[in-house]
Amino acid sequence: TVEIHHDKHHAKYVANTNSIVEGMYLEKADLVTIIRTAKYANNVGLFNNAAQVWNHSFYWECMKPGGGGEPTGAISDLINTSFGSYAAFREKFEAAANSAFGSGWTWVVLTPKGLIIQNTEGAYTPVAEEGIATLLTLDVWEHAYYLDYQNVRATYVTAFLDHLVNWDFVNSQIPK
Repeated sequence: TVEIHHDKHHAKYVANTNSIVEGMYLEKADLVTIIRTAKYANNVGLFNNAAQVWNHSFYWECMKPGGGGEPTGAISDLINTSFGSYAAFREKFEAAANSAFGSGWTWVVLTPKGLIIQNTEGAYTPVAEEGIATLLTLDVWEHAYYLDYQNVRATYVTAFLDHLVNWDFVNSQIPK
């Protein structure tokens, strides 16, 4: 599933984004600038493709072989402060990911008020907003898990938390 997901879905978003910005003033811009500019210009095609490039690139970084389990470091402290415990965080993360309707993403973001778990639909990404730090994401589009888990999203979410989350990467995303 991961190879097809990366080599087909993600690659298509990259090709589409590059094609759309070719010859534009945004051609040399960083991805976040492209996303925010497209959002404010209401350029839905560019926004959706660029956001999916960013979302997927971030998603790959959020995983590693042998990852998962309880976090350590600053993210552990933030989870305990915001949710009371890793178990409570996990319960809320699983509930959010498993209840996301249709296609989208489940995110852990750091706001001035602490950590929150949120779902976004389609290509929408928290990086389009200023003032929050994106720490972790899980792709809940069916193509992310269908070949390995069929239509059992809950098993995919459990496997992500137990065996894949790259807590070192998550810690590296916390603003200093």
